[in-house]
Amino acid sequence: MKADGSKKSYSYKDAGVDIVAGNSLVDAIKPLAASTKRPGANADLGGFGAIFDPKAAGFKDPLLVSATDGVGTKLKVAIDMNKHDTVGIDLVAMCVNDLVVQGAEPLFFLDYFATSGLDVAATTDIISGIAEGCRQAGCALIGGETAEMPGMYAKGDYDMAGFTVGAVERDQLLKADSLNAGDVLLGIASSGLHSNGFSLIRKLVADFNLDYAAPAPFDSQTSLGEALIAPTRIYVKSCLKAIRAGHIKALSHITGGGLFENIPRILPGNLVAELDARSWPLPPLFRWLAEIGNIAPRELATTFNCGLGMVVAVNPENAAAAKAMLEDAGETVFTVGVLAARTGDAEQVHIEGLETWQS
Repeated sequence: MKADGSKKSYSYKDAGVDIVAGNSLVDAIKPLAASTKRPGANADLGGFGAIFDPKAAGFKDPLLVSATDGVGTKLKVAIDMNKHDTVGIDLVAMCVNDLVVQGAEPLFFLDYFATSGLDVAATTDIISGIAEGCRQAGCALIGGETAEMPGMYAKGDYDMAGFTVGAVERDQLLKADSLNAGDVLLGIASSGLHSNGFSLIRKLVADFNLDYAAPAPFDSQTSLGEALIAPTRIYVKSCLKAIRAGHIKALSHITGGGLFENIPRILPGNLVAELDARSWPLPPLFRWLAEIGNIAPRELATTFNCGLGMVVAVNPENAAAAKAMLEDAGETVFTVGVLAARTGDAEQVHIEGLETWQS
């Protein structure tokens, strides 16, 4: 069938998809991916699939561990601020922190990015954040997918998901059945909200007509927006060092659900975690949220990390060495509680001193 010269000639670009922009983006991010190279991966982009060699990475009898996650509505804050260079770190962090809690070293990372129309500059910022997160975690950015979907997303909006695979030697896998009553709980400080609770954050911002560009009410040295979207801390290298030294028995990544929902995920049914809220400082950001939103202390600890990004279970005799090793690796560490025998169907997390979080 011949084309009719009197009719409009349609193209993919007319429908909102710009292949040339997509190719420009691939060229822009190739150096970013290359900067994440590590043994076992060549980190080249452009093929249909990517290969990783665990043997080249030094593993002898590895178990593979995978994780996938997103950034959630924290993206809306970044979009509203037109600041896109840190949410990629969040994407990597939310995935790789879920690997290290099982003792696994992240090996490679892939991302999925979808938007209404490709903004090469903004997307390059996003991918640069992903590459930075991969460098912090020591994993290779070996591939991904960028999708332009006009009509699916509002102009300027985007979403993304991450996928990572790690490996752990079979005899080094962290298991809940290694835990005992009397084990000490350490808390590793968070860098802020990380990537959870932002639907509530955005509701407070809207209801109280807050300005992201204004100075933060709890820290005059930064803007409210900058404080809210501070990137999630990546705990991989510090925790792996302590795990491989034999100091760590279990790790809980404190994400959505806060302290009350995440700590039980590492506990056998016969144990309860007893924490003391007075043993670590509630950061000013969380205290401000509690005050402005009249958020009850338990609700705060079930929604946010409240200053602890990881909770670590260790043998009492290893507690000092584990704390010192984590601190030497740059972490801020608090002794926050102990594991105790559980009675009946008692709740598996008990936090003393929550009332001290109220102004």
